[in-house]
Amino acid sequence: MIRQNFIKLYEESFRNNWKLPALTDYNGNRSYTYGELSEEIAKLHLLFSELNIQKGDKISLIGKNHSSWAIVFMATITYGAVIVPILHEFNPVSMAHIIKHSDSKLVFVNKTIWETIDKDNIDIPVYEIPDFTFLKSDNEKVRKVSGTLAGIFKSTYHDGFSREEISYADVDNDEVICINYTSGTTGFSKGVMITANNFAGNVTYSKRLNLLFTGEKNLAFLPMAHVYGCAFDFLYALSTGVHIILLGVMPTPQNLILAFKEVKPNLIITVPLIFEKIYKKKILPVINKPIVKVLLKIPGINKLILNKIKASLVKSLGGNFREVIIGGAALNAEVEAFFYRMKFPFTVGYGMTECAPLISYDHNFDFVPTSCGSVLEDIMEARIDSSDPETVPGEIQVRGENVMKGYYKNPEATAAAFTNDGWLKTGDLGIMKGRRLFIKGRLKTMLLTANGQNVYPEEIESKLNNLPYIAESVVVLRNFKLVAIVYPDMQALLSDNISDERLIEIMNGNMEILNRSVAQYERISTIEIVENEFEKTPKKSIKRFLYS
Repeated sequence: MIRQNFIKLYEESFRNNWKLPALTDYNGNRSYTYGELSEEIAKLHLLFSELNIQKGDKISLIGKNHSSWAIVFMATITYGAVIVPILHEFNPVSMAHIIKHSDSKLVFVNKTIWETIDKDNIDIPVYEIPDFTFLKSDNEKVRKVSGTLAGIFKSTYHDGFSREEISYADVDNDEVICINYTSGTTGFSKGVMITANNFAGNVTYSKRLNLLFTGEKNLAFLPMAHVYGCAFDFLYALSTGVHIILLGVMPTPQNLILAFKEVKPNLIITVPLIFEKIYKKKILPVINKPIVKVLLKIPGINKLILNKIKASLVKSLGGNFREVIIGGAALNAEVEAFFYRMKFPFTVGYGMTECAPLISYDHNFDFVPTSCGSVLEDIMEARIDSSDPETVPGEIQVRGENVMKGYYKNPEATAAAFTNDGWLKTGDLGIMKGRRLFIKGRLKTMLLTANGQNVYPEEIESKLNNLPYIAESVVVLRNFKLVAIVYPDMQALLSDNISDERLIEIMNGNMEILNRSVAQYERISTIEIVENEFEKTPKKSIKRFLYS
């Protein structure tokens, strides 16, 4: 157990950094000091109390990165309730399912997202963010409280809210404070139960690394509903007195470059896709010029060219960062090799939602190419399920402070996730030299897209297999795009006299139907039709490895 109580960490940080800037919406006009953030949290605590929210109750939160999102998250966990952050990219049906499955007692949601959800399935109070206006409830008391909250706050804090009045719930580190769903589809719901200790392990380890210091700036552009962005762009930064600027717009290379130049962050936390795009658009056009290719082969001259490219890239990223941390997925080998060659200050870490998320990390000056860092000392342990862990790849299995309590209301999935002696099965193949991990592939069927999103092919396949003239399907990842390989229902085709040309039209229609029913990152790019039934194991499972 981590000695530092996670919730008390924020009592101390908010008091100590009272006058410093805490949150700013880059694409808006809202900004909060740590004192103002504390006051907004206090207001929501009063609302929770009036609505009879109890310790341990669940509160769902759906929206993009925004100061209001951050306020709801912190207000929930410091009250003693359990936050259920839901990715805004999930399908509306999945969102409604998670709200139900998590047993949430209250929902905060962007109004544009709320308009897409089937409201008849939501029978708990709903509030809009960013303005915290009341949206729905059948309870008259709830409606009344919503209109009188300002008066309740004023009568509670006659002389205004002061730093001395910050007092948060007593939450032991072994208590669950967050349920993070890796999927929202009915039948596949896996709500990762993250304890205060899991977050404390990540945050306190980051503090030991001195990644950020009080008063510095951080640009948060990864989705904070995903545990990677939540732990480091948000929770760690707030615990250290950092000024978080929330991007709030699509993190395209163009938007990011502009924001980096304005914000000048001291640390950049990102996913491979962002840097792979920068490499492709900014660096490849330069190094692919014939004259540059020649010069890069000349000793001495090549260093000058690499230094020039590096200086230009550092400047475009604000010129004020110590390190770029890349995680969430594997970095393209060519990109990694080039960045390492020009001595760019980057590192690649490794983790998973079930570890909230960090498992291994090295500072950029210790980074070894093709590795994903060293297992966190005193926090995590790892082993390789292999006859020779240094040379023969086996499943990476971990245990320690960051490992989840289990999956919410899913004991079967929880049991399957752990070995008999209590190690979490990551589903990743790797080797380990000393404490340093090298990932070699994946055991799980889960697909990891270039932007770090987890895609569970069975969920997509289950939808596909219910569409016209599809008997079986396998979803694979090719060139960073999802492709559905389909074996048609041959009997139905013969019965209905469907021609090859007509079948292609039907499959294109099926693809449109599917893509409207899944998250954006789960959409398939094409359907490939095969003539033979998929090869299967004795248990009648498709041999996926033959088609990936």
